Amino acid sequence: MTKKFVAILLAASVMGGTALAQSKHKMGGKSKMAAKTSMKNEVLKKGAPLGTSEMVNLADVLKDPSAFAGKKVIIEGVIERSCKTMGCWMEIAIAKGGETVRTETKHKFFIPLDAAGMKIKAEGAFEVKTLSKEEAEHLASEGAKLKLNADGTATEISFVATGVELSK
Repeated sequence: MTKKFVAILLAASVMGGTALAQSKHKMGGKSKMAAKTSMKNEVLKKGAPLGTSEMVNLADVLKDPSAFAGKKVIIEGVIERSCKTMGCWMEIAIAKGGETVRTETKHKFFIPLDAAGMKIKAEGAFEVKTLSKEEAEHLASEGAKLKLNADGTATEISFVATGVELSK
């Protein structure tokens, strides 16, 4: 009788903790790791709501990144790959398999760990910067594709997102 009671109590505790964690994630609670998601036809919004910034074509930005540096804009595309540890960065392409721009969230919000392949609309600003050898190695260890310079650093066009809308 006592063993059954303990087993039931343990099972209830585990289920309650799982439900609480899922509830916190669905309500936008900040956790150190983004959970996987199973969206169907819904839009998942993360970060600040998208505003009324100018919509720009990612192809135009990739042709002349310095013309867009520091300017707040909205872009659309598809997520090619993302951080598998926390969901704090992603690489966005115009279309699946295309050239990408690494997009950072600066740990202000996190995207699902299984976001690759999702459509995205994001607001933020572009930066052209050189990553240190250590930063480049860290990002590569998380799955980022970088073009390395001879000294191990990487010069990249990045997009710092303030908010995103994701859909399947």
